[in-house]
Amino acid sequence: MKRYLLIISLLAIGLSACKKDKTVSVEEQANIDDKAIQAYLAANPSITATKDPSGVYYQNITPGTGSNPTAASTVSVNYVGKLLSGSQFDSGTYTTGLAAGSQVIEGWKIGLLHAKKDGRILLIIPSRYGYGPSGSGPIPANAVITFTIDVLSITN
Repeated sequence: MKRYLLIISLLAIGLSACKKDKTVSVEEQANIDDKAIQAYLAANPSITATKDPSGVYYQNITPGTGSNPTAASTVSVNYVGKLLSGSQFDSGTYTTGLAAGSQVIEGWKIGLLHAKKDGRILLIIPSRYGYGPSGSGPIPANAVITFTIDVLSITN
């Protein structure tokens, strides 16, 4: 009996190793992500997010005051990051620039331009503006992610 289980296990491992990952184009992944976001919004009717031309969705939960940050701004925030399933993968306080070379995901660089100081914003970020086809730690490849972000300060 053990021998049969071993053979079946080895066969299953061998067959799974032969499976090739299907790669999709950026446009196809964008469509897959947008369908996932639309399903998420349909399942959460209290979210009334706006789609930025980039494909990042945002909702200003608390409007905040003052001017919006620019790509040259530095922001300090409290944040919670989740997968669309609701599983939290990160939270904390962070200060970052929004310029092209800054070490923050593109979804933040795009989405935080819609926020203001003392505001709270929800970002729904397609995978290409998050962690892409590689994923990161608990974030799987091509995952759409959400962030709820409280903007503490904006420095221009």
